[in-house]
Amino acid sequence: MKQFEYNRPFKLENGQELPSLTIAYHTYGTLNAEKNNVIWVCHALTANSDAADWWQGVVGTGCVINPETHFIVCANILGSCYGTTGPLSINPLTGKPWLHQFPLITIRDMVNAHILLRQQLGIDSIHLLMGGSMGGYQAMEWSILEKDVIKNLFLLATSPAESAWGIAIHATQRLAIEADCTWQQDTPEAGQKGLKAARAVGMLTYRNYGIMVQKQTDSDTEKLNDYKAASYINYQGDKLVKRFNAYSYWMLTKALDTHQIARGRGGDVETVLQSIQQRTLLIGISSDILCPLTEQIHMQEHLPNSTLVEIDSAYGHDGFMVEVQKIGKVLQEWLG
Repeated sequence: MKQFEYNRPFKLENGQELPSLTIAYHTYGTLNAEKNNVIWVCHALTANSDAADWWQGVVGTGCVINPETHFIVCANILGSCYGTTGPLSINPLTGKPWLHQFPLITIRDMVNAHILLRQQLGIDSIHLLMGGSMGGYQAMEWSILEKDVIKNLFLLATSPAESAWGIAIHATQRLAIEADCTWQQDTPEAGQKGLKAARAVGMLTYRNYGIMVQKQTDSDTEKLNDYKAASYINYQGDKLVKRFNAYSYWMLTKALDTHQIARGRGGDVETVLQSIQQRTLLIGISSDILCPLTEQIHMQEHLPNSTLVEIDSAYGHDGFMVEVQKIGKVLQEWLG
């Protein structure tokens, strides 16, 4: 992991400023002489900048996104807890962690921060900008903010604006964190039990009825307790608590809610979609209940240079992470 230090005020969309900015990032491969082999991967909610680790099968040697031929960049998003400025970072004006005082951030703020990194790295053109779920939100915003820099787009399990369904889920997750009696404590560990509950809510939207029944049904019909599905949810919650932070989760779900490509651009999503001229590959997951296929169909209808491929998967929204062989094949064929 590398870090870029931006030692000037960074203005946020809401008018507030961060006194300075740190961006954590990974690069793989080498920028060629023509500077036309850049692939930038935008990550989702709780991921980090090591795309070759969390997207094995799509990014890495021998994969469709290959460091032997591409210069691959992935940067940790603003507000996260994996090296980029977020609630656990020290506020240089107080000498203490931001915690509850960290300002509201938006998807657009995340992209503007990564544009600073792009400039720092001397990248003038991004051959392919790609991301799934929240990563797709960033990629869409970026394709609008820097129309001449972004040449091609790959968007998975994503949408042009956060839905009322998504906002309701995020509000429920934040209620779970806020119900934790430790949440108001000014300590980095605050809200851990609430984070576990919030993750449980999330897991029910990342998967679906079919895959949960298929994978987590007990064979013992005599049980009265300790069900497999309950253990699975507990395990997933505990796993996130060990690697993530309640402040970042609370803040990033707020950022998800702000995703609206038409904000400040006339208010009509379809018109803004029509302005995105980049060649675009869309992938939707057949069983996705968090960002259903209807969202990608709507995008394809209004993106002037787009291709939509539906991947049949039982894994719901998580299919964009799980179905790496299918995704890699589709992307390889589309890239040509």
